[in-house]
Amino acid sequence: MKRLDITVAIPAHQARVANGMLDKALSSVTAQTLPAAALSVAVDQDGLGAAVTRQRALDAVRTEWVAFLDSDDWFYPEHLKVLAAGARVHDADYVFSYYMVHMRNGHPWTSNDPLGHFGKPFNPARPHQTTITTLVRTELAQAVGFREPPEGALINGERYGEDFQFTIGCVKAGAKIVHVPRRTWAWVHHGANTSGQPNQGDAKTRSK
Repeated sequence: MKRLDITVAIPAHQARVANGMLDKALSSVTAQTLPAAALSVAVDQDGLGAAVTRQRALDAVRTEWVAFLDSDDWFYPEHLKVLAAGARVHDADYVFSYYMVHMRNGHPWTSNDPLGHFGKPFNPARPHQTTITTLVRTELAQAVGFREPPEGALINGERYGEDFQFTIGCVKAGAKIVHVPRRTWAWVHHGANTSGQPNQGDAKTRSK
């Protein structure tokens, strides 16, 4: 079976370069049992936020597939292998697995399904947040792109970011979205998460 050529796209800002978070994310990519063909890292130097920075990383991708990773999270070693297998088996355009919540010290959190979606098949008629740690056909991802949602936009009474806006765009484009019910990556809650905003969390402490 043909191997998928995958680029891992990572947006970051200066604080996560300085504090080692980006290095940990990159180390998890190089430790994959299915090696990535390429890396695309974009660092926000101007406080523009995750949507603009993630788009810059995506624009540089030249492989058939792109896997997204936030700079404060990390992949478990079989993450890309699991998602690539899901894409092949289901002939999917967009594949997502699930996470374990970790604290900054690396310890897992006892509550590990804050969104309540583990194992829940994706329903395009009622899309739910998948997080951005996904594997997507690059042509689809670049056609949809990343942008901030409309001002005041809510899902389940809560604000959502460019990640869910991207998922909605993929649904509208007719993408086949598949959930693989495996926990293959670490979602890190470190007390300074930005929710994609340039003026929140550790984004406020970025170096000049």
